[in-house]
This record gives sequence, C-alpha cells and structure tokens, in this order.
Amino acid sequence: MNETEQLLEQVAAHARASRAAHDGPLPGVLGPGDLDRAEAILGFPLPPLLAGLHTRVADGGIGPGYGLLPLLDGPSAAVTAYRDMRRSGWRWPEGVLPVLDWGCGMYACVDCRSPDAQVLLFEPNLGDPEVAWFVDAPSLAQWLRGWLDGTAWYCEDGDAGEAEDLDPLPWERIRTRA
Repeated sequence: MNETEQLLEQVAAHARASRAAHDGPLPGVLGPGDLDRAEAILGFPLPPLLAGLHTRVADGGIGPGYGLLPLLDGPSAAVTAYRDMRRSGWRWPEGVLPVLDWGCGMYACVDCRSPDAQVLLFEPNLGDPEVAWFVDAPSLAQWLRGWLDGTAWYCEDGDAGEAEDLDPLPWERIRTRA
C-alpha cells in the first residue's frame, strides 16, 4: 500500500468517526464518470490524493471546518466556486481549486498545478488580491495530516498558531499563474 492509499484510509476512518458522533454516515463518493466530467469542466486534472478523497472517501462533507466542498453538485460545489472566482474581480489563478469554505469569504484551496498539491488560504477580507493569499501547507497530504493529528492551525487544540501566522504568498507568484 502506497502513501496515498494509506492516507486515504486514515482520512476515511477519521471522517467516519467524526461524523458518527454528529452528522451520521459519510456522504457518497462521486459516481462513475463524474471525476472526468469535473476535470473537463475545470480544464485540468485533480491531484491523485484530492481525486481519491472524492472518489473513494466522500464527495465533500468531511474534514475541518464546514468540511470539503462537493466537487460537482450544488451551488457550493468546488467546480462552481472555481468558475465563479475565475469570473470575479479577484483575478483568481488558473488551477487553484477552492476545496473548503471557511466562511467570511475565506477558502482553503489546492493548487492543482503544483507538484505536491500545495494548499493555499484565500483570505479576501482586506479587499486586496495582493494580500489575500497564504501558504497553508506545502502539500495536501501535510494539510490532511494536520487535520488527522490535530496540529493544524484550524484545529481547536492545534499548536500551529492561528491563520494570521501563516506565510503570505507573494502576489507575484499567484499573479503570474493567472
């Protein structure tokens, strides 16, 4: 079993345990062909770990905060959020997929074009795209591990500080991808 497979199993077990206490069973996974359809709409492939979350664990509703967005279905779907943000005045970068809505306009996003699926925090509340992006985790795997072991900034007892302690992502790096 490779590292991705092992992490998907750990996430599934943690999600089942977390939801059993409050929300019931996990949401279903994407149906046959749904991943291909989403990638065709987006115009880029999802990183294998992110695809595995939606096809093998649950299509949204798991994870920190309000849970991962479903990929395709509904007004809060990741594909819809991505298309809306690409059309917005935020000059949203190509290939940066919102995967979790923190509320107050903030998103956790996966840079689907980075080799390790870097996780970014989009925090628009200062109103300026040049100061809205932060590196949340160098990879989706590390971001998920932070949720699993409770050490991420967004975990109630996490020791990683607050969102304000995250490293800002220089606008030049984001702007040149748009």
